[in-house]
Amino acid sequence: MPSSPVAPLAHLRPLPSTYAYFAAFIGLGLISASLGPTLPGLAEQTGAELREISRLFLARSTGYMLGSFFGGRFYDRIPGNPVMAAALLIMAAGMAVAPLLPTLWILAAVLLVIGVAEGTVDVGGNTLLVWIHRSRVGPYMNALHFMFGLGAFLSPLVIAQAVAWSGGIRLGYWLLAIYVLPVLVWLGREASPIPEVEQDRDEAIHVNWPLVGLIAFFMFLYVGAEVGFGGWIYTYAVSMGLVGETAAFYLTSLFWGALTLGRLASIPIAARVRPRTILLADILGALASVLLILALPASPWALWVGIFGAGFALASIFPTVITWAERRITVSGLVTSTFLVGASLGAMLLPWLIGQLFEGRGPQITMIAILIDLLATAVIYVALMIYGGQPKRVEK
Repeated sequence: MPSSPVAPLAHLRPLPSTYAYFAAFIGLGLISASLGPTLPGLAEQTGAELREISRLFLARSTGYMLGSFFGGRFYDRIPGNPVMAAALLIMAAGMAVAPLLPTLWILAAVLLVIGVAEGTVDVGGNTLLVWIHRSRVGPYMNALHFMFGLGAFLSPLVIAQAVAWSGGIRLGYWLLAIYVLPVLVWLGREASPIPEVEQDRDEAIHVNWPLVGLIAFFMFLYVGAEVGFGGWIYTYAVSMGLVGETAAFYLTSLFWGALTLGRLASIPIAARVRPRTILLADILGALASVLLILALPASPWALWVGIFGAGFALASIFPTVITWAERRITVSGLVTSTFLVGASLGAMLLPWLIGQLFEGRGPQITMIAILIDLLATAVIYVALMIYGGQPKRVEK
C-alpha cells in the first residue's frame, strides 16, 4: 500500500483528500447497511433462528466500538490515511468471506472484525475532515455523511439485484467488497492532515470531558434509533404482513434513500442555520414519523410515509452534532473515538434488544422501542443545549 505522509495544511490537497474520504464513506454505507436485508439469508446459511441471528448486530457493534475506541489513538499518533486504507482492506476481506461461513459463531467473529474496521474508518473520516476544514467543516461534514447515506441507500438495491441474478446473497456481498478496493488505493496515495491538537499547540487546550460524555450519550441514543430502523425495518414490514419480501428490500432502501436525501438537503442548510435548530427539527420530525407508524399499524402507506420521514429527519443529526461540538471543544482523535464508542454502543444495544423481544412481543415492539429511544434523545438534546453554552471556537 502506498505510504501517505503527514502534510501541513499549507501543503495538503484539501479537495482530493476530502473526495477520498467521501468515497470511503460510500463504501462504509454500502457495507454497514448490508446486514439488515440479508439477515434472513444469513439465518438460512447458518441454520440459526431469528433470536440467534440478532447476535450478529451485537458482534458487529462490539467490533465497531473497539475500532472507534482504538482508532482515535492511531489517528492521533500516526498518519491517518494509511490507517483508513488498511481498515477498508479488512472490510473488503471480511465481506468476501462472510457469505461462505456455515457456522453462526464464526460468522459473528468475522462481523466483529468487520465492525472494528468500520469503526476505524468512521473515526477517521469524521476526525480527518475536521482537521482539514476546521470551523468551516459544517457543509463538508454533512456531505461526508450524505455519502454514507448514498452507500446505505444503494446497498439493499445491489443485494436485491444480486439475489435476483444468483438466488443468494453471496454475489451481493462480493460486489460490495470489490467497490472498496480502488478507494483504499486512492486514499493511501493522499497526504494525511496533521492532528488538530498539533495545529492548536500554541493555544491552551482543555477538553470538557463531561460535555464529551453527554454528546457520546446523545450519539448512543440517536444511532440506536437509526440502526434500529435500518436493521429491522425489513423484518418488521414482512412480519406485519404490510409488504412482500421483494418490496421490503425497497422499503429498506427507502429509509436509507431518505437519509441520503436529507443529508443532501442539509449541506446548504448547514451553512445558514444554527446546529441547535437543525437538531431540534430533526428530533421532532423523527418522533412524528414513528408516531404515524404506530398510530396506523395496519396501513402500508403510513409505513412508507413514516419510514421516509424518519430517514429524512434522522439524516443530519450525526454530522450536525459533530459540527456543534467542534465549535465548543478541540476535536482530537480521542474525542471523536469517545463519540463513536457511544454511537457503537447504541448500534449494539437497541437492535439486539429488538431482536430479543421481537418474537415474544410481536413486530410492533420495533417501533415502540425506537419511540422510547427518540424521546430519550429529545431529553438529552435539552441537556446539551443548556450545558454546552455558546460557541467558543472562531473561524481561522
